[in-house]
Formats: sequence, C-alpha cells, structure tokens
Amino acid sequence: MAFFNVSYSGGSNPRPGEISLAHRGVLFLDEMPEFPRHALEILREPLENGEVRISRARAQVTFPAHFQLVGAMNPCPCGYLGEARCRCTPDQIDRYRNKLSGPLLDRIDMQVEVANMTASQLQDAPAGESSAVVRERVISARDRQRQRQGKINAALQGAELDRYCALGKNEQALLRQSVEQLGLSARSYHRVLKVARTLADLAGEEKIGAGQIAEALAYRNLDRRQVPA
Repeated sequence: MAFFNVSYSGGSNPRPGEISLAHRGVLFLDEMPEFPRHALEILREPLENGEVRISRARAQVTFPAHFQLVGAMNPCPCGYLGEARCRCTPDQIDRYRNKLSGPLLDRIDMQVEVANMTASQLQDAPAGESSAVVRERVISARDRQRQRQGKINAALQGAELDRYCALGKNEQALLRQSVEQLGLSARSYHRVLKVARTLADLAGEEKIGAGQIAEALAYRNLDRRQVPA
C-alpha cells in the first residue's frame, strides 16, 4: 500500500513518505484494521527505532521517522459489537482484530476502549478541563522529566529504566503478577513502566505508586483480549 511507502514513485530514488513526513509530529490512522496487514507491519521498525531504512540496488537510504502514532478502530467490522444490529460472526471479528499483530500492539503504549454514549449522556456530560489547563500540566510533566533525566520518559532505555522508573516492593509485585497473568512481552513490560512514570509525573509525584502501575496496565486493553480465558 503506497500510504506507508517511503518512495512515492516506487522508483530507484527513494523520497520521504508519510511516515517520515510525520517526523516529530503525529501520524493518525483511522480504521487501522482496514489497512493491509503488511502495511501496518512496516510501522514496527520506525516505532522502535525512530527511522526508516530503504534498500535499493544502488544504495541504502535512512529517513528519520520519530512520530507519535494515533490509531482508531471499531470493535468489529460493522462497529456495533454487543448490539442487536451487529451481524458480524466470531470469525469475522477475529480476522478484523488480527490485522493488528502482537508485535505491533507491543509498540502501542495505550490502547483505550471508548464506549458508545446515548444522546442524553452527551447532553448531560459535565464540562471537562480546557485544553489550556491540560497543556500546562503536560508541559510541567515534561519539564520535570528533562530535569530528572535529561530526556522525556519515552526515550528511556536499558539501565535508565531501572534508575528512573524504580519501583517499591509492592509495586514490583503488582507489576510482576499482572504481566504474568496477561502474558505481556518484555517490550510491553518496559512500556508499562514508562507510562506509569509519566502518570506519576502528571500527578506531580516523585515515586511511581501502585495506582499508576494499575492505570498503565489498564491501557493494555487489546493485549488483555489476546490472553486465553
């Protein structure tokens, strides 16, 4: 699918495509399972390494591709899972969801299910925080991260995770037990740590608490669905 092809023309002279054009920005994919699976799998390398390598007969070219991926999908092909009007079979639902492979889901830090709302719920919904208030909290959290470790939490690697995302005994036990029950990979484990550290920073807390661990685990929604009952 040309959408993820770094070369627009597909010729011998690669040019930056959508992934690299989203460098230092946001790449939004609507209806992710509708993309061919091989196109989605191409996202794995840039999500992990922040770059795309393209090999041609004459040379190999590397493009920067450090972006924030935001994707959306329905719970089933028709979008009405759990309602009387849903006509999707279990096999259709499985094929639809399996477009997102385990290795790709490993690289998606937050998987959030948004429930349908009735008209009355929409009308009676309380006013939320303004974007300005949220922005200030995010800026404050990012400043705290840079002062503590010289980089944002998403960039932490290896021994840095042990140092800056250190857990107490209770938090360690909670995370270990949850990871074993959910069957999460080592990559998912580290990403849960980073999200929990960020949640603590947003709350202005120095240490990661059990509440942040539990919330970070709750965001692995699609991972939980892959665990056999």
